[in-house]
Amino acid sequence: MSESLGDAPRKLGLDAWDQRYAALRQAGLSEPEYGGPLGRHVFERGDLRLRHLEFDNSAAALRLWNFLLTENERLRQARTRGEKIVGTMKDLGTVPVMAYALPRVRAFYPDGAWWTPCLMECSDGLLQQADLQGIDGSFCPVRALLPAFETEAHFPQPDWLVCSTGAVCDDFTAIAQRLERLGHPICWWEMPRRRSPDPGEPACTLPGGGLAPAVQVQWVRDELERVRAGLSGLVGQPLTDEQLRDGIREANRVRRLLGALREAAHGAPSAPLPALELLVAEMLTLHFCSDRDETVAVLAELLVEVQTRCAQGHAVLAANAVRVYWVNPVADLRVLNRLEEWGGRVCGSDYMFTHALDLIPETLPPLEALARTALADPMVGPTADRAERIVAECRAWGAEALVVARIPGASHCAREGAIIREEVRAKVGLPTIDLEIPPVCDAMLPTLDSRLQALLEAARARRST
Repeated sequence: MSESLGDAPRKLGLDAWDQRYAALRQAGLSEPEYGGPLGRHVFERGDLRLRHLEFDNSAAALRLWNFLLTENERLRQARTRGEKIVGTMKDLGTVPVMAYALPRVRAFYPDGAWWTPCLMECSDGLLQQADLQGIDGSFCPVRALLPAFETEAHFPQPDWLVCSTGAVCDDFTAIAQRLERLGHPICWWEMPRRRSPDPGEPACTLPGGGLAPAVQVQWVRDELERVRAGLSGLVGQPLTDEQLRDGIREANRVRRLLGALREAAHGAPSAPLPALELLVAEMLTLHFCSDRDETVAVLAELLVEVQTRCAQGHAVLAANAVRVYWVNPVADLRVLNRLEEWGGRVCGSDYMFTHALDLIPETLPPLEALARTALADPMVGPTADRAERIVAECRAWGAEALVVARIPGASHCAREGAIIREEVRAKVGLPTIDLEIPPVCDAMLPTLDSRLQALLEAARARRST
């Protein structure tokens, strides 16, 4: 569609995108039922932050953004059709695979409420309400999910709520416990702290290449068995191994598409897709944005767009943009736009859920395969393990600099950023910075801009040495 209009890849602000939408429609754009102009999300849903973002100008990107921004509406439609809705919290990519193995079940992450204050520029009042409930700014912005449950103004109440605990974010555990005390029953399952196997101890290979003691894999498998029982009770029928195998195959279909997209985008000499769209694409693997089949269609269209641009030598950013590896998701999406405005591009990322990108083993018993995948979570093991993977990807994709985005109040951010930066500097020699990014960073933009510019200049200076 883009080629038929003769438009080169570029980024557009919201007003320009709505003009482009009209041109695409006139040229015969075919849209899913959730389609429409991006600007409507500002006026109909209050997503004010969109006014200050820039978006890729492809029809594939339009579909991606509309898919993301209509999730709550689509969940309500599913509820109207009598489908069961499962709220899965904190495990990021494991329980949703199980839930979607059942018919007429949709899973979503209430955790995603942490982006709502950014998208609505705090007009939603969620953080202010969390303050009144005793979960103040000393906690991670995921605290927004607490009042989101109480107001019911964002997502429908789940029919069943499940949450991992143990070796997970302390903030999240405290918030989820408060949620349960407010009358929202939770099925808890425990994730142990991943450790290296002792000498001679039976061990299992994890997706991504790491190892974990077999006893830990068995522990998680037993915990997921309890989750299976809960899901079976929810729908009134057993969740069989065969259904789980089918669910794993479908999840891997999504992960293969995303893997091809990341390889094409990060490996290209010039960036064929902006960082924001790449971030959103990765997020889809967590729970398929409440529609697994549509996730496949969205990612497939995005992959074709990127492959076409690469084949034709087209890019959305300058060819000399500094290749930046980005660690942790941004609380304010605007920051990724700013990186590109100052001459950077994201050429690799670790948004805290790399275990949701790796293929789930298909030759193992399904619960064991899922247990190994869950244990590969970079946030439940030593930060040194996470840093090792980041170093490898920095080398593979030719990163020239590294940014660690610290999340305000997040307990896991206290030390991990420094460990990752030290490892990257020692083993790859890249300039690095860490940035603390609040949900709305407008007041901090001059400081953030200065630090990003300094990082990019240091990376450019290394090119001539």
